[in-house]
Formats: sequence, C-alpha cells, structure tokens
Amino acid sequence: MRSAKEVDGLIQSLKASGIPLSEAAWEAAKACIGWPYIFGDRGEYDTPERRKAVYEKHGGDGLISKCQVLNGKTGSCDGCKWYPGGCRVRSFDCRGFIYWILLQIYGWKLMGAGCTSQWETESNWAAKGEVKDGIPQGVIVCLYYYKKDSKGNRTTTLEHTGLYYNGETIECSNGVQYSRNLNPKWEVWGIPACVDGAAPDPQPDQDQDPDGRPTLRRGCKGEYVQLLQAKLLQLGYSLPRYGADGSYGSETISAVINFQRDNGLAGDGVCGPKTWEALDRAEPMKLYTVSIPHLPLYKAEAFARAYDGAYMTEEGGDL
Repeated sequence: MRSAKEVDGLIQSLKASGIPLSEAAWEAAKACIGWPYIFGDRGEYDTPERRKAVYEKHGGDGLISKCQVLNGKTGSCDGCKWYPGGCRVRSFDCRGFIYWILLQIYGWKLMGAGCTSQWETESNWAAKGEVKDGIPQGVIVCLYYYKKDSKGNRTTTLEHTGLYYNGETIECSNGVQYSRNLNPKWEVWGIPACVDGAAPDPQPDQDQDPDGRPTLRRGCKGEYVQLLQAKLLQLGYSLPRYGADGSYGSETISAVINFQRDNGLAGDGVCGPKTWEALDRAEPMKLYTVSIPHLPLYKAEAFARAYDGAYMTEEGGDL
C-alpha cells in the first residue's frame, strides 16, 4: 500500500507528464487502492484521533476495532497496514473519493455534500446517461446507483458512487477497491464538466460541413443548436426537460452521444461534420396526428407532456 506522501508525489509527476488528464486521474485513483473508508472524509489523513472524532460524531464500530491504538492492542501506529513506512494514508467515503481525485488532477470541485446532491447539481456534468445504454470510453466517468424501495424499485436517492475508465472501476466502499469488470449494480453515469474536452470554450469552432453548419459543443447557443435538437427529436432522441431550446447543455450532449453511438461514431457529444452527415442520413420517426376536438387547454398540455416529442397545434379555434 502506498503512503499519502508517495501518492502526492505521483500526482505531481502525472500532471507534469503531459498524459491526458483522464488517464492521470485513473492512475492516481489506482494508487489509492487499499486506503480506508471513513464516512464523511474527503482525503483527510487517517489517524487514531481522526477515527475517534468520526466515531463520536457518526458511530461505526470498525473505526475503533480496526485501529490498533484505539482498540488497545498497541500504543502506536507502527506496523499498521494504514501506516506504511511510518507514513500516513488518506481516508474517504465514496463521494469524497471521487471529489478528491478530481480536485487533485483538475483542480476542480465536484459540488454536493452527498451522492444525490452531486448527481442533481447540473453544473457538475458535461453529460449524463444510463449505464444500460453504454458508457463513454477514453474519459474518466463517475458511476452511481440508486437506493431501492421495498419492491426493488429506484427511489430518488443515489446510494453509492465510484470511478470508471475504459471498462474498469474503482470505488471506496470497504476501503478503496479496484475491479477489472463493470459490476451490474451501477445504473447511471456522468462525465464531470472538468474532464478533458468535455467542457471546452463555449464557442463553435470554424470547421463546417458542406452545408455550412458549424461544429457545436457544450455552451453553444442559437439557431443551429435548435436545428440539431429538432433533428434529434425527429429521430426519437428525447430532450424531456428543455426540448429544442437552442442551448447546448447536458441534456443535448447526452442525446448527441446516444445518437453517435447508435450510428458508429465516437460518442464525444460534439456535433461536427460527421455527426451532421449522419443526422442527414438517418430516417426520421413517423409522426402521427391525433385530433381531439374541444379539448381544454390544461388537458392538451397534460397529453403533450406525457408523450416524448408530442406537441400541440390549434385548428379552427379548437385545441
């Protein structure tokens, strides 16, 4: 097990090496394998005093029983696995671990006091998606799963989080743990807004497709973004919260990534010439018109909200 001093030095070397920051973040996370889980911690030094303070605040018998000083086996930390070479390691809970890794590599704070608040803070994310639909490769990704009710259904509470990179995972549960395979417990993913290429300068670049449409990415606004969104909706890619609002945010990025994956393109969430071309080739969904004479406005609005891509038109004064 590496000490905190060793890992701190490694992180500085990784950042100076010029490798992609996602790769650096992954190597930094791997260097922490074996470090302990302590509820509420975000990279604090693991000491008997720290364990005692957390125990008095939150409980947790393992904090005492696993510490050779606090359980009375010895009067010092010498020989403890969490005191390698006479140096401290750091401790985390699950959301504190991903927070600390992103802070060390990107100098960026993932906002939110817990898993649920992290996930629900939209400014944290360049893109989000369901694990069952596939996870972007080549960038560091945060994984989450939901707490379940008595029937096994998702609640609105996120229960646990970890890091993913090219098929492998690292999480802090019973200490920092590594897995070569994706556990089916993971349900949703998010690309942090700080990640390489995920949150570039919000200006469209100068590359254009043959029809003169600009490359679009996070932060772009205007008629071309609205055109892109309309095409996605026509093809069945949902934008349930904002629709075709002309603003290239997390919802649009997720839809673009899903479209790109479905059409053999790199799922980077950027709409450039190849993505425009694929959008032009794709067959739109068939649309059907349903007329309901004399329907009150509030009921028409409820119908439109209930079905993805539905919208209202007014004919002859009736909705």
